[in-house]
Amino acid sequence: MKASETKEPDWLEFARDELARGVEEVPGPEANPRILWYDSATSLKATSDEVPWCSAFACACMEAMGYESPQSAAARSWLKWGQVLDAPRIGCIVVFSRGASPTAGHVGFVVAETEHTLDVLGGNQGDRVSIATFLKDHVLGYRWPAGQM
Repeated sequence: MKASETKEPDWLEFARDELARGVEEVPGPEANPRILWYDSATSLKATSDEVPWCSAFACACMEAMGYESPQSAAARSWLKWGQVLDAPRIGCIVVFSRGASPTAGHVGFVVAETEHTLDVLGGNQGDRVSIATFLKDHVLGYRWPAGQM
C-alpha cells in the first residue's frame, strides 16, 4: 500500500499537521498544552502529559475534522467504534495489543504497510507525535468512520 495511491482522509491530514508541529511531552511537572488539548477530546480530561495519550490524540484528530470518536482515553475503545475493516488502508485506525494485559493497547493511523509491519502515525509514540513501525502480529483490529467508505 502506498500513500500516493489514494487521497488521504482529512483526519490523517490533520494528524500529519500535528506531526509537523513537533508535539512532544514536556519533562517534569509541566505539561504540553497541545497534549492537554488532545486529552480534552476524551472523558478523562487528563491534566498531565504523562498520562498515556495515544487514544486522546486519535480522538482529537477525528473530532477536529467533525467525526465522532469514542471520546475515551482507552486505546481498545476504538474496537467498538466505526466500522470494521478486514485489512488496513491509509488513514484507518489500527488498534494493537500491548503487553500481557487484556486491557492495555495502542492506537494510531496507518500510513504505510509491508508484509509484516505497519507504519503508524500516532500520539505517545516515544512520548511524542511520531510515525513508528509496529508488527502486524499485535493488531487487534482496523476501523474506519461509519458511513465514510
